[in-house]
Amino acid sequence: MSLLTSLARLRALDEGIAQPVATVRHCHLSARPMVFIPLKLSGEAAAPLAAMLGTDRDRPRLLVVTQPRNRDLRFAWAADLAGELLPYVESFLNDTETVERRNADPYERALDAPQLLVPNPAGVAFTRLLGRSTRFRSTEGPYPVPEGVPLLGRWLTYLGERAAYPGSSLMLAATEELGRHWASGQSSLEDANLAALLAWITTGPSDEAEDPLIWPPAGPATDPGFDAEVLAPAIESESAERITEALRTQLEPTWRLMWQAIDLLAALPEGASVAQRWEQDRGSFSGMAVHIAEGAPPQPRRDGAVTAAAKLARMERAQAGYDVQRAYDDPLVMAEYRLTGEAFAGEVVETVPDNTEGEGRSRKLRPLVVIKTDDPVYLAPGTSLGTPQRRGQGAELVEAGEGLVTLKITKGMGRGRTAAPGAVPELGERVCYTSLTDDFQGSPALPEAEATPWTHGGPPQEQQQGYVPDDEDAQEDWS
Repeated sequence: MSLLTSLARLRALDEGIAQPVATVRHCHLSARPMVFIPLKLSGEAAAPLAAMLGTDRDRPRLLVVTQPRNRDLRFAWAADLAGELLPYVESFLNDTETVERRNADPYERALDAPQLLVPNPAGVAFTRLLGRSTRFRSTEGPYPVPEGVPLLGRWLTYLGERAAYPGSSLMLAATEELGRHWASGQSSLEDANLAALLAWITTGPSDEAEDPLIWPPAGPATDPGFDAEVLAPAIESESAERITEALRTQLEPTWRLMWQAIDLLAALPEGASVAQRWEQDRGSFSGMAVHIAEGAPPQPRRDGAVTAAAKLARMERAQAGYDVQRAYDDPLVMAEYRLTGEAFAGEVVETVPDNTEGEGRSRKLRPLVVIKTDDPVYLAPGTSLGTPQRRGQGAELVEAGEGLVTLKITKGMGRGRTAAPGAVPELGERVCYTSLTDDFQGSPALPEAEATPWTHGGPPQEQQQGYVPDDEDAQEDWS
């Protein structure tokens, strides 16, 4: 937790209301999100109990497994879930655009993409488990499952994995996104309670928000009291109507909370970099759709050494880029780096726009800017700098001391012998510079999967010629 967030939590506790820790929204919000609230049976890893989902806040769809330990009923429930989710996902594949790429063939990218919203990170984890439990299943042979179930598993696995990708908005957990934008006066563990967190943001802490009789848990686990006093007797009665109504009482309050969370986030202006990250999401979604259309096998149980290394490198790079983009988009986020000395803000007191370095043909334009700042500056001379006010411009720290910082602009000034208009800050202008930049080193070259040494397990089974997923691939399923 950063110092600024800690201070915001203390202030929230003192004032009795959550404090904003962001001035803009750092995630994309779809115009047609799919809200998905799953419940699972207590004591079972992947036994679904019910789900409430839909894209219309006034018309939720409730899916219930009336006998959760019955395998056939569980897969029938999964088929119903596929009937709701797959048409939603596939509706985004009709409208595409051609994207040209340097040194690569163009490709078709969907103009929009699906967005799955769940209440909390536990909902994301359960979604991934549902995907694992269904994507390897077959619609033929022994123990067949209804049509659409394996495809549903592949999309749930994809969305669940994408939720862990920094900056992605294809699948969001409401408590996580709210926590990125507001700091409550309670612990991070307590923030996992959607009702309690929303109460802090809207009206202040409330005992009612933590009462499971008024606001049941947002899933996927249910309240033990409800399990013992309501659900167990309903299941023993074998009354489908009684079970359905009992589960409806657990899901409808969370359904209302989810749309309240969406409204709160939608009220914030979108950050400048959100659209760029959503383009990456759309490209990833389009790639997954092509992967499925070409008949590729389901995602493997475990990644091979090369795939895992490449995935880790991509996620590390995405995390670094996400941190930089959030800071550039949001002065409140940048303030955290100003406190640590990685950024500084101040007023321009002097400029030398025609300063040059070198002689003859090697002469280069390097305007100098002197900034008066009250921020601590712990950066060493020669440090590369960027600025949110002029994205794409580069600078270098020359010296810092006694509240004055001198830097020279190294790129982003135009191609002429003089700086382009507006490239050099003007006297009296308020500016911010930081060592956070998105100039990251590329990933190292990795060997082909077939060349993976035996010390790393060799090529995974899923990549061996002739491999066909079988029932062993779903060991942690509903069997």
